[in-house]
Amino acid sequence: MKTKFLYLLLAAPLVAAGMKFVSKADESPLVGMKAPELQSGSWINSTPLRLSGLHGKVVVLEFWTFGCVNCRNTIPHVREWFKKFNGNGVAIIGVHTPEFDAEKSLSGLDHAIKELGIEYAVVTDNDDRTWDAYGQEYWPTVYVIDKKGIVRYIHVGEGNYDETEQTIKSLLSEPG
Repeated sequence: MKTKFLYLLLAAPLVAAGMKFVSKADESPLVGMKAPELQSGSWINSTPLRLSGLHGKVVVLEFWTFGCVNCRNTIPHVREWFKKFNGNGVAIIGVHTPEFDAEKSLSGLDHAIKELGIEYAVVTDNDDRTWDAYGQEYWPTVYVIDKKGIVRYIHVGEGNYDETEQTIKSLLSEPG
């Protein structure tokens, strides 16, 4: 059984009750470590990117899938960060890791990206290779990576948007 399916079983009652999953940065073994490289996939709104090619920029990775309500609720905040920080030392990348086979459709993803007004780079992760490299378990999850390629912040679920933005600003002020 995939961990993603287990998430649905566990999360549904909590989400219905208005609760959110939150991960504290110090609970993840990735915090303080070099961010795993993005695996191959189809790119939308961008030519293919590599994290190793983005050194000197703060990188925001958002793991999402278009069938996830919590992801759809998070995307407007990610779009705002893109508007605020694009071209100012921040790269935002959506990693679209489908939960169900129907979400693997590139045309379905293209439609969702247009519907949601996503202008930042999105890479498909239909084979879960990037998901697995990050030890992912939940959607949405946001990673903030510093200018040296080190994971500095992780948030799972909706919320903490102000804290995430403050992390981005703080990392922008650090030397590259």
